[in-house]
Parts: sequence; structure tokens; C-alpha cells
Amino acid sequence: MMGRPWQLPPDWPAPAPEARAHSERLAGLIRSEAGETGLSFARYMELALYAPGLGYYSAGARKFGEAGDFVTAPELTPLFARALARTCEAGLVALGGGDLLELGAGSGRLAADLLDALAERDALPGHYLILEPSAELRERQRRLFEERAGGWAGRVQWLDALPSDGSFTGLLIANEVLDARPVELFEWRADALLQGCVAWREDGFVLDYEPAPGTPLEERVRALAADLALPEGYRSEIDLGLDAWLASLAAPIARGAMVFIDYGYGRAEYYHPQRAGGTLMCHYRHRAHGDPLLLPGLQDITHYVDFTAVAEAAQAAGLAVRGYCTQAHFLLDNGIDGLLAELALPEEGARYLAAVQALKTLMLPGEMGERFKCLLLTRGLDAPLPGFRGQDLRSRL
Repeated sequence: MMGRPWQLPPDWPAPAPEARAHSERLAGLIRSEAGETGLSFARYMELALYAPGLGYYSAGARKFGEAGDFVTAPELTPLFARALARTCEAGLVALGGGDLLELGAGSGRLAADLLDALAERDALPGHYLILEPSAELRERQRRLFEERAGGWAGRVQWLDALPSDGSFTGLLIANEVLDARPVELFEWRADALLQGCVAWREDGFVLDYEPAPGTPLEERVRALAADLALPEGYRSEIDLGLDAWLASLAAPIARGAMVFIDYGYGRAEYYHPQRAGGTLMCHYRHRAHGDPLLLPGLQDITHYVDFTAVAEAAQAAGLAVRGYCTQAHFLLDNGIDGLLAELALPEEGARYLAAVQALKTLMLPGEMGERFKCLLLTRGLDAPLPGFRGQDLRSRL
């Protein structure tokens, strides 16, 4: 794949001059690190998304909502947060109290709506902790919380690092976090596994597949190929850093749970022969496409989640896999139909119709209802939690 970073299709909105200059600075950083030999795709993705002050999630471009590049469930409707609030309330009650910790709070909408809903139910956590690496997003979240003027604002704290080991009791929430973790790209060849690598050639980045003998990538993919009979030439991606990352999330938890919500599959479905080109996807101004070399720092780069890998990493970190279901069933088990009536009534006309349309997006199989899955991991928490009581898909992991 050859990508000229700023050569866009003619019908796409061009970035403003200052945005392009920002992208060029990031491209220069990537080129400097790549040198003559190039770098792995996972490292390219890490820099494109998270390079301090320059990466897509570390800098100040608006990403969420209609004015950004994509829309997440919390941006669509507060119904999502109100449903999740029931899971959080039940977990905190079972624990006898505790805190909530959100990874990457984005615009802050999920946090604000969730805290509003918990306040209404007299079920606020001791603290609402946010692990947010972007200073710009922290400030945007802070402004939103001030505008909402909720009585809960004093409970919000921003963290620079995870709590110390064994110090946390409560629930960790990660909505659309796993899909943005850096992944390695591979092409299965029985004689020589190929790894996706990025280099700069002439006036653009190039993605090539090169032999990777004797590497951790080869070891992991050969194990996949043996289990799943991958066809020759099969291309996909794999998150080699997942085990260490999940272990770092688990270490602070004395008693509690993690709730992951993201689009993905169990491993057999993830690496199905029909997905021979992988699941990588990019988003720029609500345009989905497959070129990760375009507009470094100005577009999102994502992939579907291998939930089997997440479950295996969780068990290795001493967590129990207590639930796995579709987003539609998660929301139904949390009584989202009744929550709709609390949010808007038919006689409210346009407000009600907008809420119904958002609910369809969250629930329908062709939208987010089945593509998105919800995974519950626990330590020292055995009570069944709302959201995970109506459907159990753990056998698909």
C-alpha cells in the first residue's frame, strides 16, 4: 500500500492549513523514527494515535459527535449511560461502595450522563476517576462538567496513572477503548510469516509485508494458524501488547469489575476465512475507509476486538470472566425500554422521535446492537450484574 498522506478524494473536506501543518509535524516524527529501515505497523499506529501532543488522541482536534470524525453511543443519546448506570449501581451495592474509573472519557458525555443517572438513583460512587492522557480532552471534560452543574462535580478526579496495586474497589469502564489499541498486521505464509511494516518512500508512507522469522509475532500467529487453519495469504491483525496492558489494569483492583464495550468477535469469528483482509478501519469526518497511512494525526485508526484474547488475558491476570453478550441484550437487561419513557414521551414529538431513532441505532443488528459486545470481568465480586443476566455468549469465546 502506498499512501500520499494529504492526497484526499475530491469529495472529502480538506483539513484546515493549521491541521495539515500539525499532520506534517507528526509525519516528520514518524519518518525520523522509521529511518531507512521502517517500523512495525503497531509502532506507526501508536505514534499516529498517541504521540504526545501530536497523535490523534493526544492532540486537540475535535473527534466525537457530528462535528468530529465519528459518533459513539454516549454521543447519540443519554439512554446508553442511563442503562450502564444500572450495572454500576448494582456493582457498587454488591461491593458495599467504591469508585468508578473510566478509561479515556472522550468528550465527557458518558461520565456526565452516568453521574446524572446515578445521582437520580441516590447511588453515586465515592469518586469518579478518569484516566485521560489528553490535556485538551481533560479541559473539554472539565468545561462540560461545569456546564452541567451537577452536585457530583466534586467527585470527579483526573488521574495521570492507574491507582497503586490493590488499592481500588469499584468498577472500571472502557467504552470503545480496546479498538484503538495498536496492533501488528500479518500475512500468513506457512513457509515465512510476513509482518506489516511502514516506511517513507519519496513523497509518502508505504505499507509493506516483510518476513518476520523467530519473532513473538510469528509464534502467536503460528499458534492461531494451527487452531483455525488459516488459508495461505490470510491477512489480519493481532494485539501483542494486550496481556501486559490487561494485567496493568487488573493490578489495582482489590475487589471489583471491569466492563468493556466495543465492536468485536470471539476468536473463531474474528479470524474467519471471510475476513481474509483483516478488520482495520479508519474514520475521517464521518467517512470510513481502509487507508491508515492517510492524514497521520487527523484520522482515527481502529480494528475489531478479539474478545477471546481479552478473556484469556483477563484470566491470566487473575480475573474471572463473568459475562459476555451483545450490546442489544445488555441494554434490554438494563430495562432500556422503560428508560426511554423516562427520557421522552410520544407527545413530545421531535424529542421522542430523536430518542427512538438513537435507540434503534444502539439496538438493531445492522447498527450497533450485535456488532458491539459487552464483556464483564470481576475480582471478588460474584453477584450477577444487570446487563449480563439475559444472554450468555461466553461459549463463543
